[in-house]
Order: sequence, then structure tokens, then C-alpha cells
Amino acid sequence: MSDSNITKTDVVLVGAGIMSATLGALLRIVEPNWSITLIERLDGAAAESSDPWNNAGTGHSALCELNYTPEKSDGTIDITKAVAVNEQFQVSRQFWAHAVEKGILPDVRNFLNPVPHVSFVEGADRVEYLRKRRDALASNPLFATTEFINDADEFARRLPFMAAKRDFAQPVALNWTTDGTDIDFGSLAKQLIGFGVRSGTSAMFGHEVRDVSQQSDGSWNVKVTNRRTGAKRTLNSKFVFVGAGGDALHLLQKSGIKEAKGYGGFPVGGQFLRASNPAVTSGHRAKVYGFPPLGAPPMSAPHLDTRIINGKPWLLFGPFAGWSPKFLKQGKVTDLPLSVKPDNLTSMLGVGLSQMSLVKYLIGQLMLSEGDRVDALRVFAPSAVDSDWELTLAGQRVQVIKPAKGKGGTLEFGTTVLAAADGSIAGLLGASPGASTAVPAMLDVMERCFGDRFQAWQPRLKEMIPSLGTELSHEPELFAEVWDWGTKVLGLESGADAGAAALSAGADTSVSPSETEDPEPAGVV
Repeated sequence: MSDSNITKTDVVLVGAGIMSATLGALLRIVEPNWSITLIERLDGAAAESSDPWNNAGTGHSALCELNYTPEKSDGTIDITKAVAVNEQFQVSRQFWAHAVEKGILPDVRNFLNPVPHVSFVEGADRVEYLRKRRDALASNPLFATTEFINDADEFARRLPFMAAKRDFAQPVALNWTTDGTDIDFGSLAKQLIGFGVRSGTSAMFGHEVRDVSQQSDGSWNVKVTNRRTGAKRTLNSKFVFVGAGGDALHLLQKSGIKEAKGYGGFPVGGQFLRASNPAVTSGHRAKVYGFPPLGAPPMSAPHLDTRIINGKPWLLFGPFAGWSPKFLKQGKVTDLPLSVKPDNLTSMLGVGLSQMSLVKYLIGQLMLSEGDRVDALRVFAPSAVDSDWELTLAGQRVQVIKPAKGKGGTLEFGTTVLAAADGSIAGLLGASPGASTAVPAMLDVMERCFGDRFQAWQPRLKEMIPSLGTELSHEPELFAEVWDWGTKVLGLESGADAGAAALSAGADTSVSPSETEDPEPAGVV
């Protein structure tokens, strides 16, 4: 192909989800003169994993997810992972606050709302675990607002839908914090992409990347096909980021970079029960997480969530696992088999042999009836009525299979950034906490791929993220300062209690805080 048929650009972003949207916005701010091209195979932005119906919408900050706070053999609670995840979320939160201040995100209430994050357990042993968990977390400034609640009346006051028809003879407890959020990552991604396009980014929707190949000068040729007309074109770019969700693995494999060798992926679909009946949604204003079933992966932890989507409150319960060989919700059934290569076959087989509990879990999930799913919901909400709930399909997640010496491969349940040694191409694989930590993940990409420029970007980045490079858990005064700033700018001063009435009506939740506080009842620590 002659040079006249190749369009040059400084940056190519593959995929119009939250990762590419975030990286595109960051690069546009620090390098306003760069040419950036966004390529998306679908006809709109954030239509796969970032779509609000394709994820739980939890601002994952480790406030309620019990898999981040395991109990060690000596009975103590390990909060290391929780602190690490929360530190990452704080970086995202500061960037969003900066973006709201600067008009980059013009409609904060459309993507971010205050919703309590809650951990829920039953049984004496787990109640004691939750008490110890609260004590371990509350000593860290990032989790200082965490409460322990084991009083039945207080449980019923805060979670009336979950309390209705509950037999409180069985011990129950909660860890509760009002610092949580519900996030519409689709709206967030669209607003960030909108900023990029207004600032000069070119967006190509309905176009699919079919191949990526490195040239002798280190740049990349990205071959693109218009899915509507079949027309083909080639972009040449100094840097390529693959933020294509499940399809990222295929494109990184096609790139031929050695850093992707041995990596595989295992697709898992998600399903949720959802309800919009105001009589139901008005009785539950929280994201409540429990323990995953025995033998199930961490991502399967059941949770009953308040969601605010397009200004309307919903309740979602799940996830229930589905299975398809597709790597995207709108992918192909050949995605999984075509991802198996000679270099990752050992990794794939190793995981297949070592993850029989996951296979059993998936088979069990696929056999569930509608009644079985509502019965699972009734562990959380005993009064749940079948007719109030409908099943909705969520997005496809591709769990990372990482090569491991002596084991073949290991199944990873987080997110993994892969980048070529020369920094010319990078991609993100994996799922939760994913979107919630998009900003630190993309800063990692920028540091690894633009090492010669990253230091010069530091002053600008510090303006956006005041705590950049600092562990806030070790700097309580700085944490208080950036937290209060972010809370004010993002309109979260009300907390979830003050916003409850507005949520039930589907209205704006940026209301003034209550001037009076109820005294703490018995059973609340």
C-alpha cells in the first residue's frame, strides 16, 4: 500500500469504552497538539462493558467487597488489597473532580451518585468476622467511616426491603459506609470522549480494527474496515492503545509483541435480576455485598444494588453467571477457539485442569431456573416477589489467563496492563475493579509508554490529581483535604441519607446535607 493511502496520527485508541475514553482525555490535556484517533466497531460509545446495564456500577473502592479483606489463618483480617484498591479509586475520584471543575465532565449527576456501600453477613462466625473487619479497616483513614451494625432495629431502619419478613433469630451484621457511589461508566465515558472530540480527537464509529503490524521505524499500521460499507483504510501511528474489552486479547496477539505471549482468556457472561417498581426501589438505597458461594470465584459475590441510570432508580441483584465463547456481548462464537495459540496452549490447559471448582460453579449457574434466582435474592430480601423482577443480560468478561512457570497458567481476577518494551503499544485485559481504577491504570500506561515525557507531564498531572505519587493512607491530612475538595466539587456532600428521597423519585441527588444527625443507636459501632 502506498503512503498516499495511509493516514498518519500520533495516537490510535481502539475501543470507545471507559479505558480509551480516560486515556484519550488525559493525553489530550497533557499534549493538546497531538493528533488522536478513536476507533470503535459499534455505532456508539460505551456500548459494551462500560454500558450501565453491562456492569454493576459500583465505584469499586473496597468499601464493601469482602474478597478484598480475607481472614488469615491466625484470625486477623488482611486489608492490604482493600487499601491498594481504595488508593487507586482515590486517584480516579480526584481526576473526575478536576474534570468537573474544568467543564470536561459537564453533567456529574448523570454519571455519579452517592449510595452507601455495605457488607452483609449471616451467622455468628461471619458476624464476628465483620466486627474484626470493621476494626481493621477503621484504623486506616481511607476507611474511618466504616460502621459495624448488628442491631435488628437499626438494620431495619437502614435496609427496610432486606428486613421485611426476615427472621432475626439468625445473627446478621453489616459494615456500612456512606462514602460509596453508584457510577454510570457509560455516561462517564461518553462525556470524556465528547471532550476529546471537541478538542480535536477524531472518532470513527462503526469501524473495526482487523490487524495491527509494527513497521521498521517502530510505528504501527492499523488496518480498519468500515462495517457498514466494507471500505478499508490504514492508519499509521506512533502509539496504539487497545482498550477493546474482551477483544483486546485478539489484537494484542495479532501485534506479535512478546509481552502478550502465553496469555489467554476465559469468557464469563453475567446476568442480573432487576426491578424498577417504586414500591421496591424506595425500600433499598445501598449497594449490599455478601460472600460468594462456596467454590465460586470472587467476582461472583452476590450483591443487591441501587442503580441510578438516566435519572431513574433501579435495583439489581446478581451476578448470575452465563457462558458463551464470545469475548464481547456483540462478539463472535469463534472468539474463544481463535484465541488459542501455540504459545498459550499450555497456559489454557493448565487453568482448565486446575479450575474444576469454577467449571462446577458455571454448570450450576447455567442450570438455575427463574425461581432459583429469586430464591437466591431472598437470602438478601426475604419478601422479594417474583413478578417484580426480570432477568437482564450483562456484559461479557474475559478473565485473564496468565502464564506461570510450573503451573501452565493461572486465572487472574483483576486487571492487567500489557505494554511492549518500546512503549509503542499497550492494552488492558481483565475485569473488576477495572473501570473504577481506570485513571491510575491509564497513568500506568502513560508512564510505561511515554517514559521520556512523563516527568515533564508531572506538574500538569499533579494539578489534576493532587495526591499523585502519595499513599493517602499514610497522609491523613492530605487525604482529608482532597476528599473534602472532591466531595464538594462532585456534589456528594449530601451523602446517601440526605439524597434518599431524591433517589426514590429519580431526581437530582445533589441536595444540602441535613443539619441534624440522629444519635447512634445501640448495635452501631
